[in-house]
Amino acid sequence: MKIVFATNNQHKLDEVRQILGPGFEVLSLNDIGCHEDLPETSSTLEGNAIQKAKYVYDHYHIDCFADDTGLEVDALDGEPGIFSARYAAVKGTTGGEGGAVSHDSEANMSLLLKKLGENNNRHARFRTVIALIQMLHGMECTYSIKFFEGIVEGEITRERSGSEGFGYDPIFRPEGYDKTFAELGADIKNKISHRAVATKKLCDFLQK
Repeated sequence: MKIVFATNNQHKLDEVRQILGPGFEVLSLNDIGCHEDLPETSSTLEGNAIQKAKYVYDHYHIDCFADDTGLEVDALDGEPGIFSARYAAVKGTTGGEGGAVSHDSEANMSLLLKKLGENNNRHARFRTVIALIQMLHGMECTYSIKFFEGIVEGEITRERSGSEGFGYDPIFRPEGYDKTFAELGADIKNKISHRAVATKKLCDFLQK
């Protein structure tokens, strides 16, 4: 089955392709010639996911899914949330990370650790929402929209640990484990992560 994942993030593509397996040909935005910046102006993960998927469907007329993921830290009232990938770039003027650009993982982690400081409440969760758009009855104007959510609870460590993964993986330790995502490695992460949970729900739906 051929389907577009509305991203060019190689880490995300590798994770999803491994989870979905050989029965699916997962295309990236580059694969379909889409080089535009997809809209992400919603105030929710669900809204951002459907914005991206709908943009691809409307312009390229192919079944598509998109995700949005947020790290929600209790002591920071749910930050960084929808701003997770661009946390330091958005919050930099007040957070002391001026000059950071979007998807600067090191700057994002530094700002998060700085804002948490010595707070003993380190509880956090990763939440992924996937939006899937599929054409119905061979008619481009008729389509279905489905959402799939994955959540993993855990805590923010006081320092970075591990060299695998990406994003906040070096400072997020999932519940039930004594290592961060960056220490656990891809094989374990792809079984327990927020994206794994949401993608497995997507896979189960597509296989039906």
